[in-house]
Amino acid sequence: MAINLNEIGDSISGQFRDLNGLHPGLWPIAPRMASAIGVFLVVIFLGWYIQWSDQQLAIEKGQAEELKLRDEYKGKLQQAINLDALKEQRKLVQQYVATMEKQLPSQAEMAALLADINQAGTGRGLQFDSFKPGSPAVKDYYAELPIAIKIQGSYHDLGQFVADIAKLPRIVTLNNLNIIALKEGGLSLDVTAKTFRYLNRDEVLDQADKKKKEPKK
Repeated sequence: MAINLNEIGDSISGQFRDLNGLHPGLWPIAPRMASAIGVFLVVIFLGWYIQWSDQQLAIEKGQAEELKLRDEYKGKLQQAINLDALKEQRKLVQQYVATMEKQLPSQAEMAALLADINQAGTGRGLQFDSFKPGSPAVKDYYAELPIAIKIQGSYHDLGQFVADIAKLPRIVTLNNLNIIALKEGGLSLDVTAKTFRYLNRDEVLDQADKKKKEPKK
């Protein structure tokens, strides 16, 4: 039996004519099947699109999180690589601070240091005209104590006195040196010696409290 495709095509196309105003339930089989397939494809497409969009957002979020974790990993890896070097640097700094603290007398040791400075002069046979400790200037972590000294002696003995001061285990600096030749012979040395002491914990806290109370400029 021969199949006439033209007749089949005309029959199907004829089913799509004059559908306006008819309820879809009254449509011929071909339009109803075409509509059902169309609705099915639209539903499939929308479902796929919505699902794909959520997955795309999840992928982008995962990629951003991956980049963040990589940066954190690189940072921690760099810290781990430098850890030994940082520990060694910290050890050296602690040793340096400990050495400096040993060179700065505490408040209780200041009297002994003043006696050492005086002994450095008298031990060289020098004559003190004045030896006047001034008011300490308190800084954040240390206090600076100026001492006005006026002393007489020979050039050689004064030079030895300055050398002895430099050899003291504590830090002492000589500032504003003024040397005058005396008529009766010898020299007069007018100098400000400065020594330093570290502040104890209570003094450091007191300084920090004073700074907080100072009016801001």
